[in-house]
Amino acid sequence: MISAEQNELMTRVGPDTPAGSLLRNYWQPVALADELQGERPVKAVRLCGEDFVLFRARASYRLMQRHCPHRGADLAYGRIEPDGLRCAFHGWKFDAAGRCVETPAEPAGSRMCEQIRPVSYPVVEKSGILFAYPGTGEPPAFPHFDCFIAPDTHTFAFKGYWDCNWLQALEVGIDPAHASFLHRYFEDEDTATSYGKQFRGKPSDADLPISKVLREYDRPEISVARTDYGIRLVTLRKLDEQKTHGRATHIVFPQAFVIPMNAEMTISQWHVPVDDVGCYWYAIFTSFTSPVDKKTMREQRLKTYPAPDYKPVFNRDNGWGFNAEEQRKQTYTGMGFDINIHDQWACESPGRLADRTKENLGTTDKGIVLYRRLLVDAIQKAAKGERTLMMLDAAQAAALTGPPAVDGVGPTGRWEDYYSEADAARRNRAPWSAKAA
Repeated sequence: MISAEQNELMTRVGPDTPAGSLLRNYWQPVALADELQGERPVKAVRLCGEDFVLFRARASYRLMQRHCPHRGADLAYGRIEPDGLRCAFHGWKFDAAGRCVETPAEPAGSRMCEQIRPVSYPVVEKSGILFAYPGTGEPPAFPHFDCFIAPDTHTFAFKGYWDCNWLQALEVGIDPAHASFLHRYFEDEDTATSYGKQFRGKPSDADLPISKVLREYDRPEISVARTDYGIRLVTLRKLDEQKTHGRATHIVFPQAFVIPMNAEMTISQWHVPVDDVGCYWYAIFTSFTSPVDKKTMREQRLKTYPAPDYKPVFNRDNGWGFNAEEQRKQTYTGMGFDINIHDQWACESPGRLADRTKENLGTTDKGIVLYRRLLVDAIQKAAKGERTLMMLDAAQAAALTGPPAVDGVGPTGRWEDYYSEADAARRNRAPWSAKAA
């Protein structure tokens, strides 16, 4: 159980809050690159309780204050030009670096624009996601993780909105025990038709479906360890004296996790605060073998998180699609077969900002306990101006590879050896393995 004060410390993300100040020291996903294609590459963005406009100019991107520094008109409705964004009120223009370069209604020869200093931040594209750095000083380097170095053909990006605080959304990924219940299916599908679906395929080196493993072995042994990037969690389910199913997942500080989707694909997912009571998850799916079938992956996910706002069709207003008959016969939740909706319900139903003072944590929550300690420690260090975990320079970033997220069946008693061997074998099969090594 934690105090109300500590809950506030960890969850509030406004510009003058301790957690908000910490998160602003890191690159934050702000849009899918697909959202800024077409004739009008301008998008309103809300990040950590602040309103911005994101735009593309001269083949680069910029995140800028949403309201014009002249008289506050909304720049999300501005006129996009090849080399910048122009306010529709008086024609003030801002270039690809976020600088004011024209104030056309002013007298000829006016240098007023040189005195204007809009709030703006750099943006880079990584594997189909646009990341902004809303902090000050030199931004941290991106680690050489698989999701960032795999070619475009082998990655796919998507996002979805959840109506809850960012921390309770992130914590679903630090809780490996829930999969045996929240994502339990009472019947196993043909694993040959599982492409793009999590928990419907087969683990590495096994013929049994993962849905069967999770359903029948629901008391896992969980271990957690601190790492250079955050936390590694290993979840073991002993099948018999010879075989053990294991799953290695990772928390990348401050707000991402890397998990196996199936034997050949991983998911790297960020939970990004819109404000204190809403967030988007951004995911990069990375394939180690065949190119990703992006059309299929996109169509699957748009059914429940439709564009343009990517807000779920099932939510607290319609009971997350709950069906009592389905719960009795087909799924543990009665909320369909998309595990994102299951996770969404688990995160949203405690309330938009969960009251952690009423929790009673168990042994399976050891990852959550460790993460909260890391978070509070980082918040305190950031408040004193100290560097925190994953504020990397180029050399440190180059040394961080992987992390190896593996889901497979190996020998009982030596799953750690299997884990390393399975990851190495998968990388050897990857056409981009030389870059991933």
